[in-house]
Amino acid sequence: MAFNKPQKPFNLKPQDFGKDFVFGVSTAAYQIEGAHNVHNKGASIWDQFTSKNGNTFNNQHGQIACDFYNRFEADILLMQSMNIKHFRFSLAWSRILPNGTGTVSAEGIDFYNRVINFCLKCGITPWVTLYHWDLPQALQNQGGWVNRDVLSWFENYAQVCATHFGDRVKNWMVLNEPMVFTGAGYFLGVHAPGSKGLKNFLPAVHHAMLCQAIGGRVLRALVPNAHIGTTFSCSQITPFRDTPKDMRAAQKADALLNRLFIEPLLGFGYPTEHVPVLRRIETYIKPQDLKNAVFNFDFIGVQNYTREMVKHSYYVPYLRAKIVKASKRNVKTTLMDWEVYPSSIYNMIERFNQYKGINKIIITENGAAFPDMLIDGKVNDTERLHYLQAYLEQVHKAKKDGLNVAGYFVWTFTDNFEWAEGYHPRFGLVYTNFSTQQRIVKASGKWYQSFLGN
Repeated sequence: MAFNKPQKPFNLKPQDFGKDFVFGVSTAAYQIEGAHNVHNKGASIWDQFTSKNGNTFNNQHGQIACDFYNRFEADILLMQSMNIKHFRFSLAWSRILPNGTGTVSAEGIDFYNRVINFCLKCGITPWVTLYHWDLPQALQNQGGWVNRDVLSWFENYAQVCATHFGDRVKNWMVLNEPMVFTGAGYFLGVHAPGSKGLKNFLPAVHHAMLCQAIGGRVLRALVPNAHIGTTFSCSQITPFRDTPKDMRAAQKADALLNRLFIEPLLGFGYPTEHVPVLRRIETYIKPQDLKNAVFNFDFIGVQNYTREMVKHSYYVPYLRAKIVKASKRNVKTTLMDWEVYPSSIYNMIERFNQYKGINKIIITENGAAFPDMLIDGKVNDTERLHYLQAYLEQVHKAKKDGLNVAGYFVWTFTDNFEWAEGYHPRFGLVYTNFSTQQRIVKASGKWYQSFLGN
């Protein structure tokens, strides 16, 4: 179902959000860089995962992607022309440390130095994510996130990044959506590395939880005046029916999807009371771990796209809860079959404001994929344009209502490789022709340019 035009005109301007409110765009290394084996870059788990038939849409991969590695200057200049002054991107661990640990790649360091320096030259502030899902395959061969040694591997990686880039990069995010990369990658097996089951999921969760704080402490120690955060995927969870069973199912899903990583970070421990199977994580908890999982981040990145409706299901192990697909509910949807539900972003901002210990909230991702059509050299993506406007209105409402929210980043700048979905879903403000690498600013990108130029 299409998302129709908002009922009232969009009249907001950037200054309506406050003088210090930040607007930008977000990307990730594996999704845009390409250059998967240039110089001495090591393989990542996504290089390995996409090499196996059946793991991604049409067996697509990110070996070239948007070729950002070779085209970053043109892309950053395009960003500059669109009045975008804040650029969130991630570092590819295996480009910097080809084997995950040990020898640092001079070429990898040089590449990110050039990206950072060119951003600054163009008046664009870099916001760097340390880990956006692309673990070095050499470390996965040793168990990856399931192996407790990942704590020292990640600490070393964070130290290398902070040392080489911290003189110019002041805005940092430690992990991107740990619930997604542990859940999809180490429980369901639908993302890299394709592992399944609680025996993989629970230790991966606990070790990622600890690395989140480790990364924060490393950056705090090594980067003067650092502004440090970490990011979580958050979806409003609503019971499908107003029944006790569906309400309990929604409570369980919410604990797993929205509370699992933020609450230990704030010192509350894991939400085992609503998801009893999580008590098995105690097997992996050592003395002082829960204390060491706590870190006082400068901001929390909230990433919201939709809401989910959940019903009781006897057949789903552990949770007894099942998400009801948006396409089964006769609601407006995106190409990802996600419900278009703008108030979800307000509700998640409000929800995170209820936690004590969160200093600031930034929307570090929000966006949508629609079936974009290139016609006569133009992409008139009015559905995305209206989606972004409707969600931004909710962010503004949150700000106006006194809720703590200090920034908004669109996912994403250019169409890119969308993980297991390949190149089919297009989220970009800029259309990418993956055959020619031509960039075409969509109607939504032109609107964002105009909005930011006000």
